[in-house]
Amino acid sequence: MLNAWHLPVAPFVKQNKDHLVITLWLTGENQPERVMLRAEVDNEETTLKMHKQRTQPQPGVTAWRASIDLSQGQARRRYSFKLLWNNRQLWFTPQGFSRFPPARLEQFAVDYPDHGPQWVNDQVFYQIFPDRFARSQQRTVDQDQVYYHHAAGHDIIRKTWDEPLTAQAGGSTFYGGDLDGISEKLPYLKKLGVTALYLNPVFKAPSVHKYDTEDYRHVDEQFGGDEALLRLRENTRREGMRLILDGVFNHSGDSHAWFDRHNRATGGACHNPESAQRDWYSFNEEGRALDWLGYPSLPKLDFQSPTLVEEIYGGEDSIVRHWLKAPWNMDGWRLDVVHMLGEAGGARNNLQHVTGITQAAKAANPDAFVFGEHFGDARQWLQADAEDASMNYRGFTFPIWGFLANTDISYDPQHIDAETCMAWMDNYRASLSHQQQLRMFNQLDSHDTARFKSLLGKDVARLPLAVTWLFTWPGVPCIYYGDEVGLDGNNDPFCRKTFPWESDRQDKNLLALYQRLAKLRKHSQALRYGGCQVVYAHDNVVVFARVFNQQRVLVAINRGEACEVVLDDSPLLNLQTWQLKEGKGDIEEGVLSLPAISASIWFGN
Repeated sequence: MLNAWHLPVAPFVKQNKDHLVITLWLTGENQPERVMLRAEVDNEETTLKMHKQRTQPQPGVTAWRASIDLSQGQARRRYSFKLLWNNRQLWFTPQGFSRFPPARLEQFAVDYPDHGPQWVNDQVFYQIFPDRFARSQQRTVDQDQVYYHHAAGHDIIRKTWDEPLTAQAGGSTFYGGDLDGISEKLPYLKKLGVTALYLNPVFKAPSVHKYDTEDYRHVDEQFGGDEALLRLRENTRREGMRLILDGVFNHSGDSHAWFDRHNRATGGACHNPESAQRDWYSFNEEGRALDWLGYPSLPKLDFQSPTLVEEIYGGEDSIVRHWLKAPWNMDGWRLDVVHMLGEAGGARNNLQHVTGITQAAKAANPDAFVFGEHFGDARQWLQADAEDASMNYRGFTFPIWGFLANTDISYDPQHIDAETCMAWMDNYRASLSHQQQLRMFNQLDSHDTARFKSLLGKDVARLPLAVTWLFTWPGVPCIYYGDEVGLDGNNDPFCRKTFPWESDRQDKNLLALYQRLAKLRKHSQALRYGGCQVVYAHDNVVVFARVFNQQRVLVAINRGEACEVVLDDSPLLNLQTWQLKEGKGDIEEGVLSLPAISASIWFGN
């Protein structure tokens, strides 16, 4: 049987001055007489003759090689392989063999040069919902004032840190977490292995979640104001940590002075047709503002307005640019519901404006990391380079939910086997360049979902499997605050509990696993930069390899009973020794012995 081997990393892809050398390995019988490399020059298909190499990279492996001229064409190099016999042909792509030519966006893709932020691959991110992470020792009485929350129709509720969360008044219940609290906990985060923070919104807003922005240019006083963010920025930089803000540009809050539903300022667009900001929002014929998904407190911003574009991202001191420049020097933006942003109350010209936001961020900080929130398919934005990456719900979170927790994003039952899970994940990432795959923002859960621990229910023993997957799959791992100590919680608001700082309320074994995996990832180029090849997927077991130059990492996930797995003969795994780095199990002559409900990691060279 014929097998082909190629990953978009060394040793299969190497730059040699102004050429990119592409290598294909073939094993098995009935090998092709000729092989062509299908490449592109400025989107135009071209075929290049591949040359059969005289020396074998390994016994039984035939290597074919061609090179792409890097001095011309676009930075994203898409290619596939055409195998030819005297009476037939086969094509080889990231998803294997095909009898017909692949679609353009289903081919291998690498970025040479890579214009994305180079620092992202090396990070372990940590997502913080500021009110619920840590209350600072220096918090003042002024930060705990009670006020009337118009959207909720009552005063906000103040709770002490350990009071239980209830379903009532989810957006109006405050526990007093703040930015100085985060600063005080940086030693804990550093010990965990965290190198970058993503904060849910910190700007002035009446709710606890702050997605109803009241002032984009100032930090909420409850979180400590502008000075607390500046202190946090200085502290994170001293610790070598990156800091990402949440950009809510699809809608503002109705209490923003631009809109001013509650008549607290003068000239707001809600009640004043002559307002300078009237065209920053969309109104129907009855004069009612169009809002986001039926929430009146979240009026949609209308990017038809040139002056709104100037304020949000177009101007030299626009909001997007302001926070990326001194003295703030933030490292990028996570863009909230960014696929819905646009004109006339909807998403018209969305791609144009998302691209504009990203370009504005890069103009202020060329190393800025801009990634979007997409619960659905984000590839349209990624393939157009409108964003550096996206929250990888579709390509990482949901397949793992289906395989380990038997549920989907609607919390409907979903039982999938290993073959389905791997086909899903491979299909999604096949449409992205290798460099984009490595920057995808991988999470098991977030402030918008139930905690993964709670989704597992009676299968909670599978939690370490998911954590291992998070740190070993292509992409940058992000820990949702508290996951590492076993915090549970169903959907909003229960996924937003306060962090349990008392030692006896923490899962120490789980915390230690997170620390070990963060350390493993830090010391493995293969885990941060490597290609990924699924080498086994059947029933309850997934096995994949990460490959970078001579480095190999083998990861085995078994959600079922103890078993033995016979791996197909692969030149990628043809190593003398494997060293078990995490979990339990054994490799002997291509046979994996896996304990029940286990995750194992081996390193090989």
